[in-house]
Amino acid sequence: MDKIKLSNGVEMPLLGYGAFQVTPQECERCVSDALSAGYRLIDTAQAYYNEEGVGAAIKKSGIPRNDIFLTTKVWISNAGEEKASRSIDQSLKKLGMDYIDLLLIHQAYGDVFGSWRAMEKAYRDGKVRAIGVSNFQEARFFDFAHYVDVKPMINQLQCNVLIQQRSIEPVLNDFGARMMAWGPLGGQGVDGVVKSELLTGIGNHYGKTAAQVALRWLIQRGIVAIPKSTHKERMEQNFNIFDFTLTEEEMSKIAEMNEHDNGTINFNNIQFVKYLIETYG
Repeated sequence: MDKIKLSNGVEMPLLGYGAFQVTPQECERCVSDALSAGYRLIDTAQAYYNEEGVGAAIKKSGIPRNDIFLTTKVWISNAGEEKASRSIDQSLKKLGMDYIDLLLIHQAYGDVFGSWRAMEKAYRDGKVRAIGVSNFQEARFFDFAHYVDVKPMINQLQCNVLIQQRSIEPVLNDFGARMMAWGPLGGQGVDGVVKSELLTGIGNHYGKTAAQVALRWLIQRGIVAIPKSTHKERMEQNFNIFDFTLTEEEMSKIAEMNEHDNGTINFNNIQFVKYLIETYG
């Protein structure tokens, strides 16, 4: 498994299993399948309501805890120093873990600075090995990272061959942060990835699928990818991307597929923000 090194020296796998929209009822089975397929990075969140299933699968796997990299996220309803602090302990309890490898602020709304203070304390207390944010677009990320003591080590963003997040890369680099891709196979626009003639043609050369090429392109950019599937065969296929390397020419051709540099969700849309705050704040 290829890894990246975060700004504090912690090593993180470049490929993981995403538990977004995996129901609590099927989460334990799905994470167990992912672990047996070779995944060692598991991504969940308080708002996914499946932390218990993730923790149960890890415990039953028999895999040493220090061989697994576990990520969860603080939700908007837990924003603020006191609430975030309590939620971190609740996540640890639900996961059945002594520590979390990576803790993120899930959305850039609410008292994110209060949440960060709680996360910094958890980090210094050894409850968390690394901290970061999710869905912080470039101006918001710059403003936030400029004022906090411990700089975010990760920004998890919607990122794939059609949504390449190029403009934020210099900002992340300035603060030593790495990118983590949710929706690495396109999410709702998955057909644009798996049915791409370019990706299919490149994949045929290596005996790989378009999806495998798309994931390989991300990890060769040093971006952590967390594809989600509830089917073990697809999990295994997504994981099987470490036995080939795309050429510079292939990487460049795929870069021309970019359609939405900052993602398809406008996190500055007032109706979207109102919905999140009024529903979860």
